[in-house]
Amino acid sequence: MERARRFSVAPMMDWTDRHCRFLHRLLTRQSLLFTEMVNSGAIVHGDAERHLRFDAVEHPVALQLGGSDPAELAEACRIAETFGYDEINLNVGCPSDRVQSGRFGACLMAEPELVAECVRAMRDATDRPVTVKCRIGIDDQDTEQSLDRFADAMVAAGVAALYLHARKAWLQGLSPKENRTIPPLDYPRVYRLGARLAPLPTMINGGIDTLDQAAGHLEHMDGVMLGRAAYHNPLLLAEVDARFFGDTRTIPDLAGIMGTMADYAETQRGQGTRLNAIARHMLGLANGRPGARQFRQIMSVDACRPGAGPEVFMRALAVVEDRALADAG
Repeated sequence: MERARRFSVAPMMDWTDRHCRFLHRLLTRQSLLFTEMVNSGAIVHGDAERHLRFDAVEHPVALQLGGSDPAELAEACRIAETFGYDEINLNVGCPSDRVQSGRFGACLMAEPELVAECVRAMRDATDRPVTVKCRIGIDDQDTEQSLDRFADAMVAAGVAALYLHARKAWLQGLSPKENRTIPPLDYPRVYRLGARLAPLPTMINGGIDTLDQAAGHLEHMDGVMLGRAAYHNPLLLAEVDARFFGDTRTIPDLAGIMGTMADYAETQRGQGTRLNAIARHMLGLANGRPGARQFRQIMSVDACRPGAGPEVFMRALAVVEDRALADAG
């Protein structure tokens, strides 16, 4: 897991579902993938199969939980362990109002003792690594003292690793979207914490848009985590294994990716999955190529039509391939 954490794709609500992760795993065999955040109560009291099932090809994959009830989180871990996740992560970074009202996410940075109790309960319930993803602070907290206090509480509780989004979260006055961009990034603060906590693995997240930037952070941290940049430009992930893991095996080209995703979609269609649930994660695959706009249009519009099947993927691919041939001629 320490190797896989060298590069990970961030958990993103409504985005990093199992279909997204299947696509990302085609592009990077080595990186750690994350689920969307799942409320511990939804697992314990709801349909655990719906929330937790995933394809075995997704390994290594981490489950991110949201919650603040140690007993409930522990039970969620026991249930999740039977599904075979490689790591279980606790969300202490999401700033949305809905999350705050449930007393989990970034607001828990004000309660390090409670988070530590949650981590201990989770560790007692599973033999999988239990990790935490957090911000560097919230609202008017002093990011030097409060972050050290929080991190030390996690270490004392036996956390296996920390993922740090290098921004504060402002719980009053900023929307979740604004919280991703307006609070200033403070990478040096994360670097200092990582150095102080060594050898505990620490990973950095926030505002990282390119692999060159990721490489720069790896000079100071054990790992980097990319979110929206990897989602909107998924072919960026095709360069990760060679650059950060020394794995030079060939990654499928666009035609290979589209073919594999078409086969996957056909299988999922037989299980009741609509094509657009898969296609929506693939819109960025042709970015930068002639025909990319029409590719996105076919994938986003035609995939939503009643009865749409995997032939939509191949029609979108044909547009890009035809444009490439025309330009070459």
